[in-house]
Amino acid sequence: MNSNKMRALVFNKHGGPEVLEHTEVGIPTPSPTDMLVKVHACALNHLDIFVREGIPGSHLSFPHISGGDISGVVVGVGTHVTEVQKGDRVLVDPRITCGKCSYCLIGESNRCKGKEHGNLGEEYWGGLAEYVIAPAKNAIKMPDHASFEEAAALPIAYATAWRMLITRAKLQPGESVLVLGASGGLGTAGVQIANLMGAEVYAATSTEEKMQLALERGAHHVINYAEEDFSRSIWDLTNKHGVDVVFEHVGKETWAGSIRSLANGGRMVTCGATTGYDAMTDIRYLFSREISILGSRGWQRQDLQQLSSVVWRGELTPIIDRVLPLENAIDGLLAMKNRDLTGKVIITP
Repeated sequence: MNSNKMRALVFNKHGGPEVLEHTEVGIPTPSPTDMLVKVHACALNHLDIFVREGIPGSHLSFPHISGGDISGVVVGVGTHVTEVQKGDRVLVDPRITCGKCSYCLIGESNRCKGKEHGNLGEEYWGGLAEYVIAPAKNAIKMPDHASFEEAAALPIAYATAWRMLITRAKLQPGESVLVLGASGGLGTAGVQIANLMGAEVYAATSTEEKMQLALERGAHHVINYAEEDFSRSIWDLTNKHGVDVVFEHVGKETWAGSIRSLANGGRMVTCGATTGYDAMTDIRYLFSREISILGSRGWQRQDLQQLSSVVWRGELTPIIDRVLPLENAIDGLLAMKNRDLTGKVIITP
């Protein structure tokens, strides 16, 4: 291979898996404030599929490389970089921010309104390649004992779940949580984090096999939402009390049931709407039960730092379904698309 080239999984137009191509591209050159990272692990997310298929309002420059969850070793730094040096093991925060807008200045990076904001693998080249560049300020240094594969599993799914439950819903020990879609990457993270916090965890998923997995990963009660009304099951399981927190990311299909599942003073926290955004809300539940609905957008740096510290202390282990070489990344994407997974898929270029 040419020393100025790297292997990568790229696409030159939007479409299905057929537009993906294994090829060589030029190794990107870091700006004065960037670092060049040799990718040791990159986790797949549904975002990779959405980006490839085309997100309304998003305009990519082709060729494009997806993959936002990245860990590796710094092999080059820009002339103004002080945060890291060559040889540092790093987890890369995928969120690119301007650092200058009113939100960035008060630490609310997930609300950045600057022109430069975006995410690795989405607006910027990601980690499904041998190398990636990122702002050096996005590095979170990894201890020597930390696993590259486990680190790469953290940012998009686990940090989003951490922010939902810990930062936004302010989950307390002894409270009860309903986690919807509990067998997916985000839902699995929600179950593990809620259990870690000492909550009573109700996990809703769609098959007997996934119900068993949810129990193994920390759920105390499981519900098959494909066969029963999960809100009615919650009502029965809690003796008509409801749960303190609902971890919602499904959207239209589950919205009404999520609200019905809440106890008086309960909080529903949501980060997405994969089944549709135009859900109906029965406002009577909001005021009669004093329910709170909380939006949660991705993560902030402190969320990812807190989470990674917990993982590196051995208090939480992210669930990894399989580890594949870059040459087999398409197999991982297809498995994720078909929901033939029970954890994160990690690619090791």
